[in-house]
Parts: sequence; structure tokens; C-alpha cells
Amino acid sequence: MSCAPSILKEVPLFALLDEDEMNVLASQVELRPFAARHRIYRIGDAGEHAYVMLSGRVQVTTVDDDQQDVLVDEPARGEFFGFASMLEKTPHQTNAVALDDATCLEISREDIFHLLQQKPHAGMDMLRVLGHQIHSAQQLVRVRAARNPNEMIESESTVGERIADAVASFGGSWTFILTFLGILVVYTGINVALSNSAWDPYPFILLNLFLSMLAALQAPVIMMSQNRQDTKDRLRGELDFEVNRRAETEIQALSRKVNLVVDKLDDLDGAIQRMGGERIAQA
Repeated sequence: MSCAPSILKEVPLFALLDEDEMNVLASQVELRPFAARHRIYRIGDAGEHAYVMLSGRVQVTTVDDDQQDVLVDEPARGEFFGFASMLEKTPHQTNAVALDDATCLEISREDIFHLLQQKPHAGMDMLRVLGHQIHSAQQLVRVRAARNPNEMIESESTVGERIADAVASFGGSWTFILTFLGILVVYTGINVALSNSAWDPYPFILLNLFLSMLAALQAPVIMMSQNRQDTKDRLRGELDFEVNRRAETEIQALSRKVNLVVDKLDDLDGAIQRMGGERIAQA
């Protein structure tokens, strides 16, 4: 589908073009409509085109080592995606999926080359786009490297789960034990003192009913809290594994650099010895 020059004026990258250049570029690029849930490109596809968001919603994701989808970006109107792969002519490193019915501007490397020939200053705008993508990638790395399992779980917890945690925390404290013990002593003491006029005489059938009901409610609530604690422990283990894996990679990289330095020193030592031998031979 052909593109009208008026559409290009709404894209920040092309806003500086004059009318003639806008018409030339509009004749080259194409409008591509995508239906909801349509995959625009996937990881490994040839990076022949980049896209500019015009309408709708698109989600750009990647896959980590645990085969989990990681959100990279949700480009706003006028923003690029798939830009770096198009410039490098390398396969896409991300997946792009239309969340809603979307319309994008499809641009190739040749279109960009023609644009830079006509308008060299547009290169600064493209650098700004690349800078935005680099900052997004850096933010993604910072967020994934500094994830706090407690904060992640708390942000996703429901009201019921928070109540369960509070009940389990209070039920396992000395405050609860001493308070409950005091209530039992007062309750049984009053009923023993009232003797025949007591509302719950020995063997305290009503008290046993209350205790059974309390145990029946407290047990699943505590189990719910324990399940959440297991989830936290599993997430902590995954994060520790990621940190250890990154540390192992860095240690291996440092080892390679140290070995390279040692090799260079050995070469330098050999060269010095050869020079010394030559001087002795000349003397």
C-alpha cells in the first residue's frame, strides 16, 4: 500500500524533510496493515525491513536463556522497531507481534540510504532512534540484573494472598501464642468458677468447636502463605543461578585476557633475549 507524504510528516525522523524529499520517500516506502496477533517478524528472520508505528499496538520481545519471553519495547506512534537489524543486514534478534490491529510504515536499507543522500541531517535523527533503543536495552539489563524477588512477588500478589501472609506471620509469633493462651485460661477459668450456671461447662464443648473451626481455617491459610514462600525461594534460586552464570562468563573472559597478556609477555621476553644474544654475538 502506497504512503501519502502527509503521513511521513507525523514521523519525527522524517519531519525535517522538505516537500520534494517527502514525495520521493513516500513513493518508496509502503504502509503495511497488520491484524491483531499477527507476527510481523520473528527471531532469525532476515532483517530486510524496519517498521515505524503509525497506529495500533505492537509488542517487541526476545527470549532469554530460560526460554521465557522478555518485553523489550512497545513502540509508540512514530517510533522504529527492527531498525538495527535492517541497517546491519543481520537476522532479527527480537520478535514483533501486533497486539491490536496496527498500521506500520515499512522501510528498507535502500530507502534510508536514499534519504541520507537527500537529507544528511536526518542521520542525527536516526542516531537518536538508535540511542533510544540502546537505552531501552540497557534498562532491560539493569531491571533483569537487579530484580528483587520480594518486590516482584509483592507487586503481583492479591489482597487474599497478603491477608494469608499476615495471618501466617501473626499465627507463628509469640504474641499470638501468649494471647491465645491467656484467652483459653480466662475462658476456662470463668466457666469453672460459674459451675452449674456456666454457658460452656466442663469439658468445654463450645470451646472445642471454636478451636476446631479456627484450626480448619488457619491450616489452609498457612499453606497458602507457605506456597508463596516456596515461589519466592524458587525465584531467588533462579536469580542466583543467573548471577552465577554471568559471573562465570565474566571470569572466563578475564581468564582469556590474562592468558593473552601472559602470551604477550612471553613473546616480549623472547624478543628481549634474542636481542641480548645478538648484542653479545656482535661484541
